[in-house]
Amino acid sequence: MEFISQELDKYVCDHIEKEPTLLYELNRRTNLEVLRPRMLSGHFQGRVLSMFSHMIRPMNILEIGTYTGYSALSFAEGLQEGGKVITIDINEELEEIVNHFIDQSDYKENVEMIVGDAMKIIPTLDIEFDIVFIDADKQNYSAYYDIVFDKVKTGGYIIADNVLWSGKVVEDYETTDRDTQLLMEFNLKIQKDARVQNVLFPLRDGLMIARKI
Repeated sequence: MEFISQELDKYVCDHIEKEPTLLYELNRRTNLEVLRPRMLSGHFQGRVLSMFSHMIRPMNILEIGTYTGYSALSFAEGLQEGGKVITIDINEELEEIVNHFIDQSDYKENVEMIVGDAMKIIPTLDIEFDIVFIDADKQNYSAYYDIVFDKVKTGGYIIADNVLWSGKVVEDYETTDRDTQLLMEFNLKIQKDARVQNVLFPLRDGLMIARKI
């Protein structure tokens, strides 16, 4: 996931908006207590997601893959008044830490965590979304994209994380692992989808951003 040097990464973080105190505490607790803390969006990417949200001014955001809630709270910063982030994760073990930090935030009325299978929950949501953020199991990225597409408003955005997969997406398709192959297929699917305008940002582990035309 390190696509730039640590020195350059530090320089970047030194020249962006300071990480909010609550998110700093969430970042620290995740690194101390939770497995695979590199899954956290963190300072740099979190500020990018907040900036996107402020630019788009969404009313409704759907996040697939909560982890410890850092990205959900980052997105919440740019919501319109009365807006909402619905974040879904199948891992009930993280529910306590997520809800603790939601409750401590300024957005406790705007962020809702749902524990369960996103593929079963999403069809029950009668909501039009301005942003959908996909950051869950890589095997289902294509399925998540398909199931949310009609729920995204025209001009809305689907953002998928980890689409560079530590740079493995440039390996030979036939010899690489299945997760990498699935991400290659997902990226190509978005590239070929005439219903969207897309750009792939080499930010941390890669963000694919698709705007519904």
